Amino acid sequence: MRGSWRFLPLIVGLILLLGMGVWLVEALSRLYSSIAVGSPLLANLVLLMMVALILAAVAMLVYYGYLFLRPKRKRSRPVKPPQTKVEAADASLKAIRQQVNQIQDEVARQALIQQSHRLEASYSQGIIKLVVFGTGSAGKTSLVNALVGQVVGEVGAPLGTTDQGETYRLDLPDIAWQLWITDTPGLLEAGDLGADRAAIARQLAADADLLLFVIDNDLTQSEFQVLAALVNMGKRSLLILNKRDRYLESDLNQLLARVRSRLGGLIAPMDIVAIAAQPQPLQLESGDWFQSEPELWPLLDRLTQVLREEGANLVADNLLQQSQRIAAEARRLINSQRQTEADKILDRYQWIGAGVIAVTPLPGLDLLATAAINAQMVVDLGRVYGCQISIEEGKTLALSLAKTLTGLGIVKGAVQLLSIGLQTNLTTALAGRAIQGVSGAYLTRIAGKSFMEYFRQNQDWGDGGMTEVVRQQFQLNRRDAFVKAFVQSAIDRVVLPLRDTLETK
Repeated sequence: MRGSWRFLPLIVGLILLLGMGVWLVEALSRLYSSIAVGSPLLANLVLLMMVALILAAVAMLVYYGYLFLRPKRKRSRPVKPPQTKVEAADASLKAIRQQVNQIQDEVARQALIQQSHRLEASYSQGIIKLVVFGTGSAGKTSLVNALVGQVVGEVGAPLGTTDQGETYRLDLPDIAWQLWITDTPGLLEAGDLGADRAAIARQLAADADLLLFVIDNDLTQSEFQVLAALVNMGKRSLLILNKRDRYLESDLNQLLARVRSRLGGLIAPMDIVAIAAQPQPLQLESGDWFQSEPELWPLLDRLTQVLREEGANLVADNLLQQSQRIAAEARRLINSQRQTEADKILDRYQWIGAGVIAVTPLPGLDLLATAAINAQMVVDLGRVYGCQISIEEGKTLALSLAKTLTGLGIVKGAVQLLSIGLQTNLTTALAGRAIQGVSGAYLTRIAGKSFMEYFRQNQDWGDGGMTEVVRQQFQLNRRDAFVKAFVQSAIDRVVLPLRDTLETK
């Protein structure tokens, strides 16, 4: 019953509209009859006008009724920035895919795609990578042996036995993550071989989700520098003081206090633990030797707590760091390919402009500066950098930069600079035209390089504005070695063709 009441306003409205319609028809009929007595033509015109007004009113009523009654479109919600590290990691992976697709070099593109796929696979499979890091004698391999529960390396071997990183599966109770632990080559070893191993170790550490940095004594300055560098690059780290069985309890506590004090601000005190991965054997009264079990519980307790509380963030943090490295490499490759393509465009326009100016000399230096900058070149350079510039915008930018070139005195400076380099290669007949043509090419180059910087910075001249960018490009392109090479190229491309043209006339 309640539902039927909803239609009552609609029924009442229709009845009112019907009544108004009947009244309107009757009123129009009376109006038409009264006018038709005197002038039938005027009556027809009035009737036609009234019908048109009624139809217009109905159309407006229908239109605005539709606007009012139609279902409202849901406004597109603005894209929310990532709220958690996990969301940021997902967004970073998507951004990498889009960025890598812009790379034209197939080999480089596939290499970055494979890296991103490995990141995605590790992320989706819930893998946490632990990397054991430290000097060659600190007992890294002994620690890995004890954690894994089997001999995975040559314990007690000479310094530097672990040449490459070796990765093993580690199982901890009540930890759902897949744990991979990697034993790395030792740091701070002498010679080229030691440097190579240290480089491998640092690369493995950069890929880690969690670092286990092992020492066996007070922290040396070299160890501190390496550890600080890793922590500052965002690597979550636990510091492990190995071989605790060699210290008296009081001495051990003093050593731990010194290490924790020195690492204040880098590593939390609770993340610094003391263990004995391979305790020294004890000789019994009978003369036999007793090998005690590894004392790992301080590390296992802290490691388990960190993995439970921070596991997702550890993976996300590392994924962000890895994706940033891939993104940086992608940007480098994209910038390199853009630079190559932009240089080709600039090279083409500068010599085309030089030839035109040499054949048709311009009357003044201001005109030379304006002619040296081609608006179409600006449009083409913008396209290379993904900036859509219309030809009118290109003309505006070109004119603005031409005024800057003239205002800074670069036009005069360019002519003087190139005249010195060209004077020994020119005859009197060639001098004026050649100098103007080559100067035009040089000014076009400075302009083009300035615009490349402008587009590289997403259409921003930077803090110093256009003037500073142009001045810097002029300084870069007035070096002796460059000017000599430019003049030689100008002779081949401008002077000699111009001479041949004059001689044939």
